[in-house]
Amino acid sequence: MASRFVDRAVIHLAAGDGGNGCASVHREKFKPLGGPDGGNGGNGGDVLLIVDPNVHTLLDFHFRPHARAGNGKMGQGSNRSGAAGDTLEMHVPDGTVVLTEDGEVVADLTGPGTTFVAAQGGRGGLGNAALASKARRAPGFALLGEPGEARDLVLELKSVADVGLVGFPSAGKSSLISVLSAAKPKIADYPFTTLVPNLGVVTAGETVFTMADVPGLIPGASDGKGLGLDFLRHIERCAALVHVIDCATYEPGRDPLSDVDALEEELSRYTPGLGGDLAKRPRVVVLNKIDVPEAAELAELVKPELEARGLAVFEVSTASRKGLRELTFALAAVVEKYRSEQPVPEPAKVVLRPLAVDDTGFTVSADPDEEGGFIVRGPRPERWIRQTNFGNDEAVGYLGDRLNRLGVEDALARHGARPGSPVTIGDVTFEWEPSTPAGVAAHLSGRGTDVRLEDTSRISASERKEARRIRRDGVSEEDDSVDEGPGE
Repeated sequence: MASRFVDRAVIHLAAGDGGNGCASVHREKFKPLGGPDGGNGGNGGDVLLIVDPNVHTLLDFHFRPHARAGNGKMGQGSNRSGAAGDTLEMHVPDGTVVLTEDGEVVADLTGPGTTFVAAQGGRGGLGNAALASKARRAPGFALLGEPGEARDLVLELKSVADVGLVGFPSAGKSSLISVLSAAKPKIADYPFTTLVPNLGVVTAGETVFTMADVPGLIPGASDGKGLGLDFLRHIERCAALVHVIDCATYEPGRDPLSDVDALEEELSRYTPGLGGDLAKRPRVVVLNKIDVPEAAELAELVKPELEARGLAVFEVSTASRKGLRELTFALAAVVEKYRSEQPVPEPAKVVLRPLAVDDTGFTVSADPDEEGGFIVRGPRPERWIRQTNFGNDEAVGYLGDRLNRLGVEDALARHGARPGSPVTIGDVTFEWEPSTPAGVAAHLSGRGTDVRLEDTSRISASERKEARRIRRDGVSEEDDSVDEGPGE
C-alpha cells in the first residue's frame, strides 16, 4: 500500500513542566544548623520543529497530532539539581509553514536543519539554597516549577520548487515532468489523476532546478473549488510558472487562449499566504500534444497571438520528445535570471532588546467583575504566582516581599486599594494586606510560617459580603427576623 501524501495537519503541542525546587536543610553529625541545601528543579523540555530533507509529507502529524516533551525532575537535598526534561524533536519537510489557528504565519521553515521552538519548556523552581539571604537564612520553602507552554498549531507544506506546472486536469503535466526528470508520477487520461504534488529534478547544462507537478487547476479554484487551494499552496515559492495547454482536447468551449485566460484569472484571485504576487512571476506557455495533427495545427494558429501578449511559447510533445530540449534550456535561463535578481540571504542576527531600567513590567486596573477589586497583569507577577506554593505561609510571605519590591503595593495604593481589597494576579485572587516596606528585614518566625499571615483580626469575607448587602438593600438579616406585631 502506497503511503498517503498529507500537506496540512493540525498539531497539539505541550512542552515539559519545570521541576519543583527542594526545601532541605543540611544535617550532619556534630555539625548542627548546616544551612539550606535544597537543589533547583530541572527545566522542562522544549518541542522543536526541525527541517529534515528525508521527510516529504506531514503524514506522521496527521495520525499522531498530540505531542509532549519531558518534564523536569524535582531538586533534591545536598544541593542536587533535578534533571532537565527531554527535548522533543519533530522532523518536518522542507517548505513547511507554521501558522496559528487564526491563520497567522508563525514560522517559514526552509533549508535542512532549520529549527523552530514550537513550545517553550517551563523553568524549574529554585530550591531553598538559592533563596537564602541575610534576612532569610534557612528558608522553609522552595519555588514551584513553571508549567510548559501548550500550543495548537497548523502545519502546511508548500513545495520548494523553481518551476511550477499550471494547467487543467489531463493537460499533460505529469507526462511532461516524467520525461524531463526522473520523477514517476501516476499518469492516466481521467481528471485529477494527480492528487498530490510531484517534484522532479531537471538538469540543463550546468543549471539544475526543481519542477513541481501539482493537482490540476479548474475555474473557481481560488475559492476552494475542486483541489484548488491544495494546488495553489504549492506554487507560492516557484520562480516561474509554466502553463501547460492541451491542444488536443475535445471538450466544448475549450481552446488554448481561453485556457490561458482561465488559468491567469485563478492565479490573480489567489493571495499567497507567504506574501508576494503571483502576477509578477515569469510565465512560459507550453502547447502540448502536438504529435496529434489537429493539435499541431491549432498550436501554430494560436502561438503568434500568445507571443503578442509577451509570453514565451513552446510547442512540445511528450510522446515524441519534440521541443523538450529547447523548453528545458529556456526554463533554466528563466530560473537563473530569477535567482540572480534575488537578494543574497543574510545569516540570521540575534537581536537583544533589554527592558528599560524603570520598566516595572506590570499594570494595575480595576476588576470589572469584583466591586473594589483590582487586576495586576505582567509577566513577572504572573510567573511568581505560578511559582508559589500557597500551602506554605513562608512562601506566601516571600511572594508578598517580591511584589512589594517590584512596586505592586505602591501601585495598588495609588489606584485606591484598601486592606482587604480583592486583588487578582494570574489565576489567583487574594485579599490585599499591605506588608512591610521593601528593604526591611523579614519577620523572624518558624520555618514554613510567616507571622504577618497570623493576624486574623480583620473582618471575614462573609462579613464584608453581608455589609455590601446591607448597603444595597438597607435592611439587615436581624431586622428581617423581627416578627411584626398584630395589626390594628
